[in-house]
Order: sequence, then C-alpha cells, then structure tokens
Amino acid sequence: MKIACITTSQIPSSTANSIQAMKVCHALKQNGADVRLWVPKFRTASWDELADLYGLQIEFPVEWLSFRKALKQYDFCWKAVEEAKKWVAEVLYTWALQSAVFAQRRMFTSVMEFHDFPMGRIGPLLFKQYIQHQQNTLSLTTTRALADGLEERYGFKFRQGSLQIAPNGTDPQRYQHLPDPTGARRQLGLEENITVGFTGHFYRGRGVDLLLEIAIRLPQVNFLWVGGKEEHVRPWREELKTRNITNVTLTGFITNQQLPLYQAACDILVMPYGKKISGSSGGDIAKVINPMKMFDYMASGRAIVASEIPVFHEVLSEQTTLFCPPDDSQAWALAIRRLVENEQLRNSLAHHARQLSQQYSWVARAGRSLALIRNMEGTSYEERDHSHS
Repeated sequence: MKIACITTSQIPSSTANSIQAMKVCHALKQNGADVRLWVPKFRTASWDELADLYGLQIEFPVEWLSFRKALKQYDFCWKAVEEAKKWVAEVLYTWALQSAVFAQRRMFTSVMEFHDFPMGRIGPLLFKQYIQHQQNTLSLTTTRALADGLEERYGFKFRQGSLQIAPNGTDPQRYQHLPDPTGARRQLGLEENITVGFTGHFYRGRGVDLLLEIAIRLPQVNFLWVGGKEEHVRPWREELKTRNITNVTLTGFITNQQLPLYQAACDILVMPYGKKISGSSGGDIAKVINPMKMFDYMASGRAIVASEIPVFHEVLSEQTTLFCPPDDSQAWALAIRRLVENEQLRNSLAHHARQLSQQYSWVARAGRSLALIRNMEGTSYEERDHSHS
C-alpha cells in the first residue's frame, strides 16, 4: 500500500507533534506499507540525524517542500497533496486538516489524525467541510474524550468503521534490555540514590513548578529532569542555583534514541500536569491530552505517579499508577515517599505498567489503522488492486 504522509510539523525538531508524526510513519513502514513523508522546509536533515533524534530504525523517504509564511502553510498542504497524486499514492495520511480536505476533493482515501479540537477561525470551518465527506475517510483521535467532544461540539456522528480511537504508543522492544536503575545511573554518571524522573517539555501546565516544590520537600531523594528547549530550561537552572537546591539534575534536550536509558535510571517516573495544560501550539489540552511519555513510562517498567486528570484513566489505572491532585505538592511528596519506602508497591506498579505497555506499541496502532483502511467501504486495498489490473 502506497501511503503519502503530510505533516505541517517542523522536521527535524523536538516538538511532540513532530516526534509523533515520525513514529507513526515509521510504524506504517514497519507494517510493510510504502511510506513517503512530505514536510514544510524549515531545514533539511540526513536520515542518520532523523534516526537519532526520533529513535527510528527503518528508513523511509522524507521530502521537504518550500512554502510562503504569509499563506500559513496552505500552499504547502496543497503542493504536498499534488506531489502525493504524482507519486500515485493510494492513501493520504495527514495531521493537517487542510491537507485532509484537499485530499478529499482529489478523491483520495484519506486518514486524518486529531490530537485536539480544530483551532483558530478557519479550523472549525474546515472541520465542517471534512465531516461531510466521511465515505473514504478514516479519522483517528488519540482519546475517546476527543472523539465524543468533536461529535458533541459539531452535532454529528462518525460513520461506523470510519473512526479509530488511537492512543499514542511506544516502542516496547527499545525497553527490553535496559539496565536496572542502579546500572543505568552508573552508565550515565549519575549519583547513586533513589531517583524520581520527569521527561518531556517544560511548557506551562507541565508541572515543573510542582516538581520544584516536591524536590524541596524531599531533599533525601534525587530528581532527574530530562528534556525541554534551552530557553525553557535555562530559567529553572538559574532558579535551582539561586535557591541552592542540589538534589535536582537538569539534562536539557536528549534525543529520543537516548531517552529509554534516562528513564531506566529512575525508580519512579512522574507526570505532574496542572489542571490547565498548554499544547505546543497553544490552547488548553487538559481534557483530551494523551502524552507520549505516558506510554514510554509504562514500557520502561517503573512506578508512575500522575496527576488526577480524568482522561488519563482511559489508559492508566490504580494497578499501574498512584494518582495525586494537580498542584498539591504535599500529596505528591507523600505519594513519592510512600513509593520510596515500599519497594513491593513500586515493583507491583512497575510490573503492571510494563505489561499494559505491550498493548500500546506504535506498530500495533499502525496495524489497526491499516486494517481499517482496507475495510473502508468501496476503498479496500484489494478492490483497488483488482480495479487497476
């Protein structure tokens, strides 16, 4: 199956949406699809750089197209759809609503991934056009809450067989042969002590303020903060220095290829989200968030502490996670202290989390998408093959 993928994310970059797009393309390729990805040209990169940055093993072509800033990438989306047509793609897979609408007009079998509600002034208008043409279109939402919210907000129902609730995923095989926390800390040159880890971005609502308060409350525990853009990390580095907080290690940005080892260096991994959570493109995503780190945390086989946010319960449960009220540093410190003192509970949560992660591989997710694409009424791969012969 020839699948043309189109994303408006900047590639290469460290944004969550660019990582997610590359993981999905890679998983489609791992499932045997012939994949080609079109992206806007900010800067190009070699495959070696992309493989390290995004933690990929199997190469697929990435093509960068120029665009005009004033046109808000609409010109890029149109050009990418036309390039897909020239390539004789059988399916167009995108994260950009304008690409999906263009593809529908060009009579493509289309796949559109939603991670949030349509945004801005134009987004809702495009979405209304998009849902009028569900015949040959598969919609993916990362949470059930988002699918329900879209139906409620726009007063429609996804057609049967045209919706996949597709939580994000992980690469379980990358977590299979990692050292124990002590061994991982040794490899990374970290101090030997029980360690609480946080990996990801430092946007507003990601809980870094809360992490700082917890670190102050638990001076006997080490904290490892991994990731973040330099402009977001720098103020925290200065804050730690000014306040003489010595039990926090800030690494700055780490490539996805290296990330599993840093997660393995932790005994406990935390998701201290606030009640309001900013996405990389702005807006509050707390009702529909489905963070990739959640699945990597599970695959790493470590105890998880997470904010009590309703949508997390679509994946996590009390068997895998201790839940704490957002923004309550005392409750968080007590939960972490409980895990520090109770190795049996730590191991139980870790074991159940790792087991659960097997259901959430990127490869299995892409496999389900491909099965739905083949089953879509009148557009199955086999029928297309037959009609071409």
